Amino acid sequence: MIKIGVYLLLVFFPVEFVSAQAGPAVHTRPEGGLMGNRFLTFNCVIRVNQIEVSRDRNVGEDERSLHTPQRVENFRRAVAKGFPGAKMTWALSWLALHDSTANYVGIRRLVAGYHDQYGDEVTFIPGAYFANAYNSAEQVNRDLHEGLAAVEKMVGHGYRPLSIVAGFLSAKNQEYLAKVEGIHVCQANIWSQYSIDNQDGDGSVSYPFYPSLEHFCKPAQGAADFVDCVNLDGWTVDFLAGRRAGFAGGFNSRMGVGPIETLGKYGVKVGLEEMMHTTAIHFDRGYELNGFAWVTNCWELSLPYDASDITLWLEAVRKRWPGVKCITQGEFGMVWRKHFSSNSWDYRFDEVGSGIGGSDKDKRIRWFMNKDFRLALLGSVNGDSVKVIDLTRYDLPAKEPVSGSTRNWSLLGEINQKGIRPQDKPVELSELPAGDRAIILKHYHELK
Repeated sequence: MIKIGVYLLLVFFPVEFVSAQAGPAVHTRPEGGLMGNRFLTFNCVIRVNQIEVSRDRNVGEDERSLHTPQRVENFRRAVAKGFPGAKMTWALSWLALHDSTANYVGIRRLVAGYHDQYGDEVTFIPGAYFANAYNSAEQVNRDLHEGLAAVEKMVGHGYRPLSIVAGFLSAKNQEYLAKVEGIHVCQANIWSQYSIDNQDGDGSVSYPFYPSLEHFCKPAQGAADFVDCVNLDGWTVDFLAGRRAGFAGGFNSRMGVGPIETLGKYGVKVGLEEMMHTTAIHFDRGYELNGFAWVTNCWELSLPYDASDITLWLEAVRKRWPGVKCITQGEFGMVWRKHFSSNSWDYRFDEVGSGIGGSDKDKRIRWFMNKDFRLALLGSVNGDSVKVIDLTRYDLPAKEPVSGSTRNWSLLGEINQKGIRPQDKPVELSELPAGDRAIILKHYHELK
């Protein structure tokens, strides 16, 4: 892969860059609370096997040869170079926490040291993303308890993480985290994921929320179904790409800030363009609409990309938005939790495509998300042919599958953005049933 100098980013991104400013000092808490701030969270997953579906069962490739102390050092150095003062979250799988080979002993020593050196968060990832697709809820709770104990022993000095990385995690397991383990932040959904990897989970909102006891994708409706665990997305994706089902049309619905769908698919130049485009959806217009902004990224340590690619993206982010705060996932979740004690948020997003991959340059998508429903409107950039492509009502009953029984954990509403069912045909707002129109207009009078 051909590498580029930072100065070439001016060619790639049609924006005016300003002088870089130092990131937040190590070991400091973010200032100013949630509102008025732009947040970046960066996670790294370290595992032994590609998908560790249980403690003693694996699916996919053995990745031991891809995990070395040197690789960890290069990765962390790249983050520090791209964003001085940044803090990140390391998530180790069950096998990564227990493998006795020299490489993993060295990796654990390094990562524990990064907590002291940089203020990084070190935590556990159960099942390597898809715990509930393969295990009972009770087994996942045991894994969470013993995995957290292993992390605490590894880091020492009374350390306990603020969050868990899980890919997907059921509402029942999030309730356990909050009530038993005292952990109130979990990366527990992968927004828009359908027909990708080993579990489906479309149907949630894309920013933090408190889940309902009924379903991890459903925001709690009140005290009776409230789970006191901040449910976080795993990867910020391009909303236009995300409306597709998996690889439909030859595209990738996961395209956004993640490296596989950007750097791996298009190379450094175009890949970074798309990463910055997706970042800007939130740090520019999203910030205006919501009063704060959040972008999150997750790299597996085993990915075949040069660590300098991380540096390029982080440097570009700092230059374009010099006030952004790069803190741990747990810290961000707790900042959000301090501001929102219930699901009183109202998120809005507005994107015009980048022209890269599934991000159609001639399309505009608007999302409206609140505790009652999520609504997506898709049309042309000039405002023509606007149709509802997603209406998922959260005020209706929902139910999760039995843990370990299926890969499909999606919450598909009246109309789903993926278009996989006959009922998912886009319609005009005026064509929606009267009850749906009424609840939409209750929140958004301008959509008459």
